[in-house]
Amino acid sequence: MDSAPAPAHEPEPAPRPPARDPARASVPEGIEFVMDVPVEVTVEIGRRTMRIAELLRLGSGSVLELDKTSGEPLDVYVNDRLIARGEAVVVGERYGVRLTEVLVGDDPHRGSGS
Repeated sequence: MDSAPAPAHEPEPAPRPPARDPARASVPEGIEFVMDVPVEVTVEIGRRTMRIAELLRLGSGSVLELDKTSGEPLDVYVNDRLIARGEAVVVGERYGVRLTEVLVGDDPHRGSGS
């Protein structure tokens, strides 16, 4: 009894990696798992230190003067860390911030209060 040669087994093609979301194209490989973690973004237009007596005198129509001047950049914080500066813009009926300076990668202690 003559046996026929076993059919050649062709290797299966390698699976194609899933297409990357274009919005995440600039994200380094390997950190996709944190992309859906929510963070708190805060935009600060200025600060002021007040005494309690001054605070209690505030009422409707009071003007609270802040430490920043008109035209000075707004500070953008993510989870209490300063990450950028920008300017106020109006988008439809809402306010927004146009980033003019991104600080990520600078001093890691900046904006942390230390």
